[in-house]
Amino acid sequence: MSAVIGQSLSDAVVMVTGARGDIGRAVCSALGDAGALVVGTGLGDPPKDVRLQAWLQHDVTSAEDWAHVVREIRARFGRMDCLINNAGVALVERIEDTSIEQYRFVFRVNVESVLLGFKATVPLLRECGRYRSGGSAVVNISSTAGLRGVAFNSIYSASKGALAQLSKSAAKEFAALGYMIRVNTIVPGAVETRMMAGILSRYVDIGRAVSVEDQKSIFETLAPLGRMARPEEIAEGVAFLCSPAAAYMTGCELIMDGGAIA
Repeated sequence: MSAVIGQSLSDAVVMVTGARGDIGRAVCSALGDAGALVVGTGLGDPPKDVRLQAWLQHDVTSAEDWAHVVREIRARFGRMDCLINNAGVALVERIEDTSIEQYRFVFRVNVESVLLGFKATVPLLRECGRYRSGGSAVVNISSTAGLRGVAFNSIYSASKGALAQLSKSAAKEFAALGYMIRVNTIVPGAVETRMMAGILSRYVDIGRAVSVEDQKSIFETLAPLGRMARPEEIAEGVAFLCSPAAAYMTGCELIMDGGAIA
């Protein structure tokens, strides 16, 4: 990404959860290209195709892991300027076949993890926000499923709807408290990722699509632009919301869905 005036993230320390995924890797690359010092977190080995300043093992559903990664970032860098809550899981299932265990797992990863992240990172983000143009920034990765609901994605849709309201409420609360922490949400539509490949395959498994290609075509035709997004395009939106160019934006939902719900 070529940073334009106002969008440079020079020397900003940014933490990205779920950094092994396709969107996570693209976000790390875009932030790094804009000058940020990127700390990727996740389970397993670090992605080999992304330059990171640090990689930390991190179960986002664990309060202990959140405390650990924040301690490490403070010790190594002395600050955290931005947090990208990208880690997430999807579930394609009929409501009547959805187990309570599946429901609880999706909400733990997609919603509870963000609350844990706020609790762990706000003290450091608050400290740093006082000295950074536009303050510190939190960007949560949501989905258009959380705005309109999607058949056979009920629990996923509900979790993203909850994330949207948590994000807006946090934005207003931090502003009311005088914290220089902006909270915004990226709302992608369908994105060409490995997760999306699994979703398409699952539609076939439950008998709602005759083939992966058929279901992909359905998703593509929902967008006036006629295609799915590329991870790199979503990453550009994240970089913008982290940058001083978005200094007057908080509590916003940046919809990136090719015009599907415009």
